[in-house]
Amino acid sequence: MTDTQIRNPIVVALDVESSDQALSLVERLRGVAGMFKVGKQLFTAAGPDVVRKIIAMGERVFLDLKFHDIPNTVAMAGVEAARLGVSIFNVHAMGGSKMMRAVTEAVTETAERERMARPLILGVTVLTSHTQDSLKEVGIEPKLEDEVVNLARLCDASGIDGVVASPLEIAPIRSAIKNPGFVILTPGVRPAGASLDDQSRVMTPAEAIHAGANFLVIGRPITAADDPVAAARKILEETKQAGAA
Repeated sequence: MTDTQIRNPIVVALDVESSDQALSLVERLRGVAGMFKVGKQLFTAAGPDVVRKIIAMGERVFLDLKFHDIPNTVAMAGVEAARLGVSIFNVHAMGGSKMMRAVTEAVTETAERERMARPLILGVTVLTSHTQDSLKEVGIEPKLEDEVVNLARLCDASGIDGVVASPLEIAPIRSAIKNPGFVILTPGVRPAGASLDDQSRVMTPAEAIHAGANFLVIGRPITAADDPVAAARKILEETKQAGAA
């Protein structure tokens, strides 16, 4: 963890439909957000070029494409993510240890050989939209929290840097994983009084930081606010107070 990461954990989700919209938000939120998330909607609409443009502006990118495929395919996708210059990208932990080891080894080797920064690689545990019933629907029987912790342990054993998990599972993960450098990035963060939208397992930003999150992905409460900069600053101040508590 760098001091910048610790000081500003806010990752603004650029879940918009065009490069112009995304770059306008980045321009407004520069210096307030710690990082920007490029996910499936924006990446499909604008491609890798929007990632390059955000990085060229001096900002950092979390590439949220949740790679899940055979080990070699994910490894090669991870290498290209590293070459793009992203700070974080993710894979689905359900892809298994062989897949996660393959991407970690390939990205680490490429970063060393090509003398570039190696991004953090995080494993997606259970999506924040899931409930116990929706897990059972796809054949996953363990308790939701137990499944998250099992997948977090698998990520740690596979050598990747951390996980993406709901804020409600931060404390159980911290209890189960003794590695102090293990990173937890959490979506499902909503300021008090904000709409839950399609999230099922949520916390406020302050609660998530207090529980042990390193990064908070926040979208609509910032990007759909009347004043996105003021909204982001308010959330950042809440996280600073929580971190100091």
